[in-house]
Amino acid sequence: MAVLRFRIYWEEDDAIYRDVAIKHTQNFKELHEIILKAYEFDNKHKATFHRSNDLWQKGREITLEKYEKNYKAEPLLMEETAVGTEIREPNQKFIYIYDFNKNWTFLVELINVSKEENPKLTYPCVVRSEGIAPSQYGTKGLVGDKLAEMEEKYDLSAVGEGFGEEGEESEGAEEEDTTTEEDDTAF
Repeated sequence: MAVLRFRIYWEEDDAIYRDVAIKHTQNFKELHEIILKAYEFDNKHKATFHRSNDLWQKGREITLEKYEKNYKAEPLLMEETAVGTEIREPNQKFIYIYDFNKNWTFLVELINVSKEENPKLTYPCVVRSEGIAPSQYGTKGLVGDKLAEMEEKYDLSAVGEGFGEEGEESEGAEEEDTTTEEDDTAF
């Protein structure tokens, strides 16, 4: 059975991503739930996937439920749609939008297809996490405190722009370079 590995980037910072593995027969609702788990979001809001292309343009919609809005084409439902049925290309992309008020947007890209399942894993699962996930409802206490401490400790605004006046020598500039040619050739 094929296992699909997706990289889910947070749209606002592509250095923050999660890799998830899911069987091709599992549905988009399961993919939706593992993305929320990977980013530590709750499951209280509306969500939708859009099939996408290399330019991240929105295509066919795969929704959690049919919402009261106008659709260009009848949407597929997450619970009824197997992930494998929507894979059209080797690097298939989807756009995942969660909480239509906050409009959390994630870029989902197929990065690997494996023929073998790992018997030690329960699918779907998170297989890699990079970066600190955004906080769904504001700053995270611990992370926020640490970042605030770092800002205070390294506040460089009092120093200025870091440039001295022309001709001004910095401390230690009077020391001469005592390296000789012999020292340079020793390497």
